[in-house]
Amino acid sequence: MLPTDRKIVPDVIATPQDLATVTPEVTVAKVSALMAKRHIGAILVLEKGKLAGIFTERDALARVLAKGVDPATTAVGEVMTRNPDTILPTESVQTALDLMAQRGYRHLPVVEDGTLYGIISIRDLYRSVKNQMEEDILLLAEMLIQS
Repeated sequence: MLPTDRKIVPDVIATPQDLATVTPEVTVAKVSALMAKRHIGAILVLEKGKLAGIFTERDALARVLAKGVDPATTAVGEVMTRNPDTILPTESVQTALDLMAQRGYRHLPVVEDGTLYGIISIRDLYRSVKNQMEEDILLLAEMLIQS
């Protein structure tokens, strides 16, 4: 299998993710603290259980810090990226990589028919491609040894 032919589910997201999510009313300060605690660069914002937006490190920098917005009093819903692009769980790693490269994303929610499967990062995709390449190299080495 080509590394980029791998599917988002199950090859990138193999098990249910322990997702960090917030509602739009939570302050940017609290969301940022949660992101720091969890060591994540993006958090999904849910409204009535459905994806309403995404808040990333870039949003914090460009929409909060650079504009002098007070994170202690600003709701994340005011500065998040609303209605973010998403990817289907059945899509390939190549499709995700292409979308992220074209749009300049580092994080992408995985959604199908309103159901949130998780979120992938460029780091997750890198790891998936790297693992598949390592598996392929080992398989090729075994084939060479056997011939």
